[in-house]
Amino acid sequence: MSAETASGPTQDQLEILEYNFNKVNKHPDPTTLLLIAAEAGLSEEETQKWFKQRLAQWRKSEGLPSESRSVTD
Repeated sequence: MSAETASGPTQDQLEILEYNFNKVNKHPDPTTLLLIAAEAGLSEEETQKWFKQRLAQWRKSEGLPSESRSVTD
C-alpha cells in the first residue's frame, strides 16, 4: 500500500470516488466496486469502506437514518 492511501485517498482518487458515488451508483455491486477500486488505484476493501462511510454521510445530510439500505426502509 502506498503512503498516500495510509491517510486516506488522494485528491485524484477522491474525485473518482465522488464521481462514481454521485453519477453512477451509491450502492455499487461487487463487480462495479472492483472496477471503481481499480480505476482509483485503491483496494476493494478501501473502496467499499469509503462508499459505506460516504453513504452514511449522504444519508445524514438528507435527514435519513445512516444505516438503512434504501429510502423505503
